[in-house]
Amino acid sequence: MKRILLIEDNPEMRENTAEILEFANYEIHTANNGKEGVRVARDITPDLILCDIMMPELDGYGVLNILSRDPNTAGIPFIFLSAKADRSDVRKGMTLGADDYITKPFEETELLEAIESRLKRSEIVKKDFEPGMDGINAFFDEVRGDHALLELSEGRRIRRYKAKELIFREGDLPRDLFYIIKGKVKTWRMNDEGKELVTRLYGDGEFLGFISLTMQTPYSQSAACLEETELAQIPKEDFQELMYKNRDVSYRFIRMLAANVRDREEKLLHLAYDSVRARVADVLLKLRDKYGKEGEKEFRIKISRDDLASMAGTATESLIRTLSEFRSDNMIENAGREIIVKDPEALEKVKRFW
Repeated sequence: MKRILLIEDNPEMRENTAEILEFANYEIHTANNGKEGVRVARDITPDLILCDIMMPELDGYGVLNILSRDPNTAGIPFIFLSAKADRSDVRKGMTLGADDYITKPFEETELLEAIESRLKRSEIVKKDFEPGMDGINAFFDEVRGDHALLELSEGRRIRRYKAKELIFREGDLPRDLFYIIKGKVKTWRMNDEGKELVTRLYGDGEFLGFISLTMQTPYSQSAACLEETELAQIPKEDFQELMYKNRDVSYRFIRMLAANVRDREEKLLHLAYDSVRARVADVLLKLRDKYGKEGEKEFRIKISRDDLASMAGTATESLIRTLSEFRSDNMIENAGREIIVKDPEALEKVKRFW
């Protein structure tokens, strides 16, 4: 049962609206002013918020502003309820990040349809889409509409890259958002001594380059393909329009940014405190988790020793020596340039022990 928070200072309106929503099989929580509404929202984390604008102590704009700054409530769909119908009021609410605006008095069907639409779109944004063009088309379809999706598709180019081919270089200005239809991509940075450090790996169904595009700054790292890869290039203007005008898209990419930061923090901890054996084991397990197929007994990946050493933050000679030890312990096998992970449980023990 979906949980809705209704923030309304008019007792009669609050009771009538709550009754409508209860009959529609929603779990209803109410607040009689803006400050109380913020407190309840933080306590229960509702699936959707209905909020009046004109209220004592803290108006609806203030409620939305506060909740939008809190990571725990920023993604909650937010619908304004108000007797005011001036266009400037609607524009102000949408600028702050409101998802919809319903003018009082409203019809029961109007309210329920708006709620159902917002909840549906919220679920679409939160879920993970299938890799491939069908997945990204479904995402843009939901957040932008059929006609707009057609326009977006017309401006999208699909390019095929060879293994080791460069996608963009550190310092380049971003002009497109890249979506990986199929393949594997690495990003890396070079230190002052010219040594490469792989910062992240990407695979099917992931976006690439969105941080620099969002910040409108040059790329802080380079990107290249680990194998033959297909990329969709979404024009910068289309991406920015979605980011700035659609709260769902913004929320989804904020989540991606947060995940990116978390991954980098974890990598820094491993580089600072783990042994070479633990780092190599961790990289092999991460490659298996990211690129392995569900149910497969042995994970196989073709990757250069230099790339693997860069991911683990160690010298190539140390990596080769460690791989030899793992092979002697029957945790992995080599088949040319391919590495076969045979015993992930043993690698996990190495990672934890060290």
